[in-house]
Amino acid sequence: MTRTDQLTDVRSSPRRTVLISGASVAGPALAFWLNRHGYAVTVVEKAPSLRGGGYPIDVRGTALEVVRRMGILPRLRDAHIDLRRLTFLDPGGDEVTSLHPHAVTGGVAGRDLEVRRGDLTDALHTAVRDDVEFLFDDSVDTLDQTDHGVDVTFHGGGSRTFDMVFGADGMHSRTREMLFGPEEQFHRYLGYCFAVFTMRNTFGLSHETVMWNSPGRAAALYAVGDGDEVHAFLNFARPTPPLAAFRDPRAQRDLVSEVFAGAGWEVPGMLAALREAEDLFFDGVSQIRMPRWSSGRVALVGDAAYAPSFLTGQGTSLALVGAYMLAGCLADRDHVAGFAAYEHDTREFVTANQGLVGRGGATLFPTTARALERRNDRLRSLSAMPPAEGRPAHTALTLPDLPRPA
Repeated sequence: MTRTDQLTDVRSSPRRTVLISGASVAGPALAFWLNRHGYAVTVVEKAPSLRGGGYPIDVRGTALEVVRRMGILPRLRDAHIDLRRLTFLDPGGDEVTSLHPHAVTGGVAGRDLEVRRGDLTDALHTAVRDDVEFLFDDSVDTLDQTDHGVDVTFHGGGSRTFDMVFGADGMHSRTREMLFGPEEQFHRYLGYCFAVFTMRNTFGLSHETVMWNSPGRAAALYAVGDGDEVHAFLNFARPTPPLAAFRDPRAQRDLVSEVFAGAGWEVPGMLAALREAEDLFFDGVSQIRMPRWSSGRVALVGDAAYAPSFLTGQGTSLALVGAYMLAGCLADRDHVAGFAAYEHDTREFVTANQGLVGRGGATLFPTTARALERRNDRLRSLSAMPPAEGRPAHTALTLPDLPRPA
């Protein structure tokens, strides 16, 4: 069958139905583009409502063109945090240096965005909510693929059949587990764990981050504005992942408190706030690396397929770009050809951005005194402003124009 015949066949068929599991970033972005190309889209999300708040995230490089084409770039520009200063402290709490954040992150001033995660998810949801069915407080229980579709049963009861199903349900994807097996096959642990939570801003911080380091430990306070809360961040090196703690919030608090016992600066107060925090998020610093992102009529997108870790700063951008590419590859193809094109056209970009870890992402968190000394020397030598261009990986893919909807 030629490409023209395939296009005619796909567009002349009844409206195709798809289910997307996950309503954070990749899910609504994929829903937006699939809806634009005539799909009937349902998004299922296990949370009872759209998740607001959350830590700040970056939108850089190619992903900026995605949000521009979605029409939400002006809204995100208005929500830009405009972090102005990043200060590093030594183990004694004394200042090592204070820099413009882009000098460290490789971002491009005046172009790249940093927004609260909730601002992005709300913008994505608003862009698609009138055209897409959302099922909150529910999840996929089972998937059964046939020659004609995917039979889905939902945790909350009921069943439906879809032409395709997409897992946009994060690094610990349930969809991926059902499709490919246990996460351990694809999980690449990078040697660190972290905890993030909010606490009172009693430090007078505004539009800035202050980071304290000792060998193998980092503590940061992140003020996204002039409000009365800051994001607290505690990161520590650990040779093997603490598997028992990942599903036990009390064990997480105990582990972090043990690792940071005796630390200086504001860490004791951070540990006290950790004990009371209601929004604690704890995880290992990891990547997901898979030889393929689809099987039959089911495909993965975003962190479920290729989480790059926060060390790259590219998780959100990869999710946005991946959603655009996946939808584009399915705009005028069936699922077999579309999924193959998605992997072929997107994998090089994913690989380049996951590789940012090896190009310095982890060097912000040295594990020895000598490595910390070298890092501090490098920081002191950095320019107060970023280079003129961002790192090539951020813009390594030029978005294709999507085929016009029928």
